[in-house]
Amino acid sequence: MTLFDRGDVRQLLPYDGEVRYHPDVFTVTESRRHLETLLDHTPWESRNIVLFGREVPQPRLACWYGDRPYTYSGLTLEPRDFTAQLTELGNVAASLAGRTFNTVLANLYRDGRDSMGWHSDDERELGPEPVIASLSFGAVRRFRLRHRESRELVEVSLEPGSVLVMSGLTQHRWMHDLPKSAKVTEPRVNLTFRHIA
Repeated sequence: MTLFDRGDVRQLLPYDGEVRYHPDVFTVTESRRHLETLLDHTPWESRNIVLFGREVPQPRLACWYGDRPYTYSGLTLEPRDFTAQLTELGNVAASLAGRTFNTVLANLYRDGRDSMGWHSDDERELGPEPVIASLSFGAVRRFRLRHRESRELVEVSLEPGSVLVMSGLTQHRWMHDLPKSAKVTEPRVNLTFRHIA
């Protein structure tokens, strides 16, 4: 069975972009192995970001890998070298997204108290129509997309071993978030592969 044969691929957005959800790219065993390795071997960092002119702690831990720095929300991340595991996972992401990636942002949501607020990955260095492949390992978390004009809301539960690929006009027309959840007690690691020009 190839990774393209596992599960049903779904297009989540009704218009103004493309978000494809691949639910079962990795088996349960593969997903657990990747989660444990990422938890144990990633040099997780707690950082502050600037929101609405105020410096606040990020509600999650993160680590940046690749060949260039990345700046968002007043924070510049200096890159670390890709590990063998991230190279392997990046190849899977590239196969599903139909493009290569040279960076990855790793996020650790320790439990449901950690979150990601509404935002778009529309920084200029990501190009005019960014392609972002998001891999999930660990706890199931709710992911939401909201159209900037119509305010239409789309939701999906990101399962462990799944891959979400955002492309086209998605970052310009939609925002996305990962809300807090009192029900989630386990960690989730999310890898967002990007290409920075």
